[in-house]
Amino acid sequence: MIKNEKIKASEVHVTGINGEDLGIMSTREALALAKQYKVDLVCTSLLTSPPPCKLIGAGAAKAEAQQDKKKSGKSPDKRKVKEIRLTFQMEDHDRDTKQAQAERILKKGDSVKLVIQVHGSKEGAAGKEWAEQLCQALAEFGTKTTGVQVSGKQVVVQLDPKV
Repeated sequence: MIKNEKIKASEVHVTGINGEDLGIMSTREALALAKQYKVDLVCTSLLTSPPPCKLIGAGAAKAEAQQDKKKSGKSPDKRKVKEIRLTFQMEDHDRDTKQAQAERILKKGDSVKLVIQVHGSKEGAAGKEWAEQLCQALAEFGTKTTGVQVSGKQVVVQLDPKV
């Protein structure tokens, strides 16, 4: 966050305390205006010319920066993909436990990759069917991002949390 005298641009596009557009002015004028209102001049982006700046109270600038950081905390690109391994020969109770674990992960906001270990083509088809059943059971918590993939000795499907 660049503010006050650290802004090196000769001109800035200023937004007032209440969000009103004050237009383009020299950085000196904008700093004088900030001192007059006893607030900070904060640069919001360096990608445009002249850079957009806001007049913000000192505490509000920090709070806004923390809020932006908090919002970006669970963005889709920051999601973790948790892998849950299952075997086709599992008992029903163990399957239910793994399903509950997947629910918890999806509720938390992370993605789940279900990997079902199978042996042979007959189990592969049954494993795909089981993966579809799991996806339907977890439908209220997440959506499939990939189709059910059967490759050799495993069946894989990934679920992302519903936003």
